[in-house]
Amino acid sequence: MAKLRTFLTALLLSVLASTTLAPTAAAAAAPPRSGWNDWSCRPAAAHPEPVVLVHGLGANDLVNFATLAPTLRSAGYCVYSQTYGKTVLGGLSGGLAPMAESAAEVGAFVDRVRTATGAAKVDIVGHSEGSTVPAYYLKYLGGAAKVDDFIGFGSNFRGTTLNGLATLAAALKLQGLLTGVGCGACTDYLPGSAFLAKLNDGPVAVPGPTYTSIVTRYDTVVTPYTSGLLTGDNVTNIVLQDKCRWDSAGHLGLAVDPNVAQLVLNRLDPENSKPFRCLPFTTLGI
Repeated sequence: MAKLRTFLTALLLSVLASTTLAPTAAAAAAPPRSGWNDWSCRPAAAHPEPVVLVHGLGANDLVNFATLAPTLRSAGYCVYSQTYGKTVLGGLSGGLAPMAESAAEVGAFVDRVRTATGAAKVDIVGHSEGSTVPAYYLKYLGGAAKVDDFIGFGSNFRGTTLNGLATLAAALKLQGLLTGVGCGACTDYLPGSAFLAKLNDGPVAVPGPTYTSIVTRYDTVVTPYTSGLLTGDNVTNIVLQDKCRWDSAGHLGLAVDPNVAQLVLNRLDPENSKPFRCLPFTTLGI
């Protein structure tokens, strides 16, 4: 629970800092990196694809992956992330630009990682919008040829109700975004949007990569949580509570959930997966 409190506190502070604090104070609110975005890293034979992490709506790469990124790095992966989709709130609250634009930005970052590491393909792990944006990149912007494994948690491919966006905005103190100020992604997420209509024109999952989607029944941001389920022969859907009945993590808490970390590691390297151990975990609906 201490990690959870640290994550949520840093997340809220980083968002508040983007609108109320000076840049130096804002930077102090975010946790330090621990071993990722090392551009001298070269993938080992055991893990030949570097991992690109894609954060959620209103978050940034530092805060969203303060727990998962070091975990993946410790497991021997080269790990990279960026804050994408910056608008009027700057780099401390990303993912706010229209999602098609963000998908192109993620694609450019994937190419940068591939060039730096010499890897032909990357793996993508994303949280919330960090599943939606890469899905568009894979389907429409050539990403399927450059990505081996795609794993989303708190996944969202069909949008969320206005209540779900309001819940997220309240948790992040970003209610003003729902008025349309600087958040094209908020509009894209509403059911019936042009972006979602295009993403769901035919299967979301396209041939080539393997897709894994991890969702929680306690999600109050992605509503309904089934918006994160996919179809296709190259798809594995995981409802967290089917794997661990004692895990009641909500949407934000998935980022620091040890059960999610286990699932991500096993899906990245299924041939060497370890027995899953259900660890009791709760974020009290957050």
